[in-house]
Amino acid sequence: MANEKESARELQGLIARFLSKIWRFLERAWNLGVSEPKKFIHCLKVGLALSFVSLFYYMRPLYDGVGRNAMWAIMTVVVVFEYTVGATLYKCINRATATFLAGSLGVGVHWVAGQSGENYEPIILGSSVFLLASAATFSRFIPTIKARFDYGAMIFILTFSLVSLSGYRVDELLTMAQNRVSTILLGTSICILISVLLCPVWAGNELHLLVNSNAEKLADSLEGCVAEFFSNGIGNTSNEDSSKKLQAYKCVLNSKGTAESLANFARWEPAHGSFNFRHPWKQYLKIGAAMRNCGFCIESLSSSINLEVQVPKSLKKNLGDICMRLSSHCSQVMKELAATMKTMRKYSTTNVLVGEMNFAVLELQNALKSLPNQLSQIGAKGEQTTTEFIVPFIDILPLATAIFLLIEIAARIEGIVDAVDELADLAEFKPAIDEQSKQSQSTSDKTDDDTMKALQKV
Repeated sequence: MANEKESARELQGLIARFLSKIWRFLERAWNLGVSEPKKFIHCLKVGLALSFVSLFYYMRPLYDGVGRNAMWAIMTVVVVFEYTVGATLYKCINRATATFLAGSLGVGVHWVAGQSGENYEPIILGSSVFLLASAATFSRFIPTIKARFDYGAMIFILTFSLVSLSGYRVDELLTMAQNRVSTILLGTSICILISVLLCPVWAGNELHLLVNSNAEKLADSLEGCVAEFFSNGIGNTSNEDSSKKLQAYKCVLNSKGTAESLANFARWEPAHGSFNFRHPWKQYLKIGAAMRNCGFCIESLSSSINLEVQVPKSLKKNLGDICMRLSSHCSQVMKELAATMKTMRKYSTTNVLVGEMNFAVLELQNALKSLPNQLSQIGAKGEQTTTEFIVPFIDILPLATAIFLLIEIAARIEGIVDAVDELADLAEFKPAIDEQSKQSQSTSDKTDDDTMKALQKV
């Protein structure tokens, strides 16, 4: 009895743990759907597309028209329906084009092989598969083709091999190829219509938001790292949110693959929203590269916070205000660039902020020139032995590193400004009316209204 009770308790505990894991999984899935509803909607769109294609199996008139090849339409929907419109168009166009070309070549090769006699037919078929498959595979190593037509090259190899090596006669092979192409076109058409018409997720818009978000993350990380360095260290982070802001630059460093993928898919999308058909998506990659260069410096600055060597408080106090002022100006420039990206408008205050940042750099450089005098004063307080005089120089290394990194960050931010300005010229951003212009405009309008009222009274 005791053994049976113990076994029952173990079984109940096992079931309870299993149900607890299922509940935690469902809870995480629910939180994901709430935080990112676009992904939940995408799942519904895929299910809807498969339901439409399945009607060709369930309904007799449609089944008689398409035949058993309707299964290829279902496979097409499963394979090509992607999260963004650009990715879906990329796969649909590649799959349809590659299937048509491979099917046409396969039928042609079969006809030539059939006219050559039984002795030469296997030689022609095998040679054609070898040559075309080798050429298509080699094309996948070419960067331009790999970026845009890699999926199409793979489908071409698969389709041509299946068609050319089949044992059908030419007339039956032609019918099979026609049915295959028609069902694939059916599946791709349904995917494109649902992807574009129902809550579309544009790759170009996602890339635009990614670059804008990266600019804001760099601004927060830079300002937070400098503030933390000139306080008591990274261990005194007030809360979890501030800690995430300090580490936000890591998202920028890891965004290269996502940005390149989104830029590639964005080229396939039609004009939408504020983006024209030939929007300069490549320029976003240049901006992303400039941001990553800045992010590497912020990473080095963040790592210098954790050094065990303590900088003298007197030097921190003397140079801290200037460094904090420079980081504030750098952060303002990055936030201004983020606003430029978000609104797609040119702000006249950007050049002013860049000038203030450069002036802060000059102030920091001048303060750095006076650093040897401060070190001499620190060394003069102790005995004039060589060892005791060298100690302050060792202690000053983290501070000097942080200062040089700040100056380098400011220089790299200017590179980001140039890249954003180039994007503004290529995409023809319109000038924005800043707050001062709005106030002056409203003041002038009010003055004109008062003048008109006065004239009317007269």
